[in-house]
Amino acid sequence: MLKYDCIFFDRDGTVNYDPGYISNLKDFKFFDFSMSALNLLTSITNKFIVITNQSGISRGLVKENDLIEINNYIMDECVNNNIPLLKIYYCIDHPDRASDRRKPGVGMFLEASEEFNLDLSNCLMIGDSISDIQPANNLGMESMLVLTGNGSSHQNIFSNNDAPNYCAENILAGAKLLVE
Repeated sequence: MLKYDCIFFDRDGTVNYDPGYISNLKDFKFFDFSMSALNLLTSITNKFIVITNQSGISRGLVKENDLIEINNYIMDECVNNNIPLLKIYYCIDHPDRASDRRKPGVGMFLEASEEFNLDLSNCLMIGDSISDIQPANNLGMESMLVLTGNGSSHQNIFSNNDAPNYCAENILAGAKLLVE
């Protein structure tokens, strides 16, 4: 039986290494455990969506065509591993000129909810930073902080009111926690 309508997840630092701005496909590398984790999570949802800030475009460090190539690679890898990834939402806003689409804003989540008819109160967000957890909390979603990427440096920033529901060493440990 499915537990979540959809699991949203961040990209950099959550499912792949985050060396900084990833400007081309050759610099993109999934964590070795990411596909295993996502496969395990298919027992509690049949929908995944990536929600990612990509300000490298507005900063002039990444070309949007290169980001699209990386996104296509992610989609292809998910298809090849039977992961039901519906879509990758990305926001190119510079943090100094951010719209509500840029996390911790909720815009991309609301777009996904409308496009795929999702009940956000029955969804989970997995990410490695406070900006991943805040929108989930604001929308009544459950949330999980993974300690990869920025997670270990962000885990002590939360107050009791805005803490994630779960915290895990990485997305695989988190998947095991949710499934077992």
